[in-house]
Amino acid sequence: MTALLFGLTFALAAPFWALMILLPRWSWTTRIVGSPLIVLPIVAIYALLVIPAFGEVLPAVANPTLDGVTALLGTPAGAAAGWAHMIAFDLFVGRWCYLDGRERGISPFVMAPILLLTILLGPLGLAAYLGVRKALG
Repeated sequence: MTALLFGLTFALAAPFWALMILLPRWSWTTRIVGSPLIVLPIVAIYALLVIPAFGEVLPAVANPTLDGVTALLGTPAGAAAGWAHMIAFDLFVGRWCYLDGRERGISPFVMAPILLLTILLGPLGLAAYLGVRKALG
């Protein structure tokens, strides 16, 4: 079940990324991606992975140590939960960058590599977007 949930995580996010990168000016893209609810299926996967292990997860995140987080993420369920966590937040951040970029009139040719970077290395994609946003005013 864990492997299935892991595989499903990015599969559920990929269509939204494809819309933002490949069809950024399509009216339906803005309508669909405009809803923050697009992350809910991934959040549901995260919940399915975390809630059964809540007794182990809560102490590890309430008082985090490197060893504790390593132990938590060092299992298939922990890695899958960590992956779902990253995918949900990366999608939410990418969604914000896309919508904010559209409002500011930032070219889709500028946004596409930023969104790709956000998919792959979330915080670096956000940093790139914030830099472009500041540079373009």
